Amino acid sequence: MQTALVFDLDGTVLNTLDDIGAACNTALAAFGLPVHPLKSYEQMVGNGFYVLVQRALPSNALPMPEERFLKLLNAAKEAYAAALCVHTKPYPGIPEALASLAQKEVSLCVLSNKPEPMTQALIAHYFPQIPFARVYGGKDNIPLKPDPRRLLAMLDELGCDPQKSLFIGDSSVDMMTAHAAQMTAIGVAWGFRGAKELLQHGASRLLNQASELTSLV
Repeated sequence: MQTALVFDLDGTVLNTLDDIGAACNTALAAFGLPVHPLKSYEQMVGNGFYVLVQRALPSNALPMPEERFLKLLNAAKEAYAAALCVHTKPYPGIPEALASLAQKEVSLCVLSNKPEPMTQALIAHYFPQIPFARVYGGKDNIPLKPDPRRLLAMLDELGCDPQKSLFIGDSSVDMMTAHAAQMTAIGVAWGFRGAKELLQHGASRLLNQASELTSLV
């Protein structure tokens, strides 16, 4: 069976934080709610847009009526979709590392909790020359990471052995996803959460710069 390298998106291959934070702040401000410093979104992202917007709400706004919350959620998604690529950029060395890995006998994939159309648009925009075998994001009625089912389905489609494959990410969610799928968990210290969280949640190896990715194969 083949080997897959499955990458998280936000905080792993792309630094998307400023665009995500700006979109959420736009929605919060439109609803008369306080906004956050962009860096504070490092601790809010990772579990999908629904949870992101929940975490961005001030305690005095809770509980928010479901109808109002869904309007806020949709406003945040719309603001983000309209400004996906303003400040977002690949982490240093990522394009080169992915190009090198693409020359090896592995399947390169992406699995994100970001809505799938946005995930695929970002990968197409920033990595048009990389032949990813699969690029999956969040979809309605399909559990998000750390639930391993979408990841395992991806590997099955490609004929890849989970135990010979790697999941690469920057957060506890990614490490838990890897373990749930019986994959090797690789943590990247350059992302949103840092080395301590990754090691606490079972990273088998910690990478400090993108060039180290090529040593995984």
